[in-house]
Amino acid sequence: MQTSMSPLRKTSLTAGIIYLLTFVSIPTLTLYGPIHQPNYILSNSNDTPVIIGGILEIIVGLTSVATAVVLYPVLKKQHEGFALGLVASRILEASTIFVGVAFLLAAMTLHKNGGGADSLSTSHALVALYDRIFLLGQGYIPAINDLLLGILLFKSRLVPRTLSIIGIAGEAPLIAGYLAVMFGVIDSVSPLAALSALPVAVFEFSLGIYLVIKGFRPSAVSNQL
Repeated sequence: MQTSMSPLRKTSLTAGIIYLLTFVSIPTLTLYGPIHQPNYILSNSNDTPVIIGGILEIIVGLTSVATAVVLYPVLKKQHEGFALGLVASRILEASTIFVGVAFLLAAMTLHKNGGGADSLSTSHALVALYDRIFLLGQGYIPAINDLLLGILLFKSRLVPRTLSIIGIAGEAPLIAGYLAVMFGVIDSVSPLAALSALPVAVFEFSLGIYLVIKGFRPSAVSNQL
C-alpha cells in the first residue's frame, strides 16, 4: 500500500530542490566574459550569452528567496526572529542580484543599439557597478544567510550538526575574502577569492543534496509535531 508523503518531507524535498537550483548561475562566469572586455561596446559580440546569464541569475534570485520562505514554517519553531532574519536577508540578496542584472542588460542595450565610442565610459561604469553589487550580494550577504540558517539547523538538529557547523563556520572565510577583495588585497576572480567562498558553497550544495535524499532527521521531526 502506497503511503503519502508527510508535510515535513514535502517541505524538505522542496527546499532541497530549490537549494540545488541556486547553483544554476555558475555558467555566468563564462557567459559574462564578452561583456567584461574593455571594448565590448564596440565589438560584434553575440549578446545571447549575456541574456542567458541574466535569466540564470534571475532564477537564482527567486530561488534564494524561496529557500527561506519554504523553510520558514519549520525554522520559526526554533527562533522566529532568526527565521524572519533569514527571509529578509534572502530578499536583500535577491534584490542585489536583480539590480546587477539590470546593470548588465543596460550595457548590453548600449551595445545592441550601437552606442559607439561615446558610450564606452557608460558601458564600463555599468559593468563596474555590476561587479560591485555582485561582490556585495553574492560575496557578503550569503555569509549572513548561512550563519542564521546554520544556527537554526544546529539548534533543531533537522540535519546532521556537522553540516550545520560548516554553514556557521563558512561565514568567516567568506567575509574575509569579501574584505580582501574590497581593499584590493586579492582579485575577485583569484583562487583565494574562490577558496573563501568554498565552505558556503559546500554547505548549501550538501544541504540541498541531503534534504532531497534524506529529508529532515526523524528524531528532530518528532519534536516538530
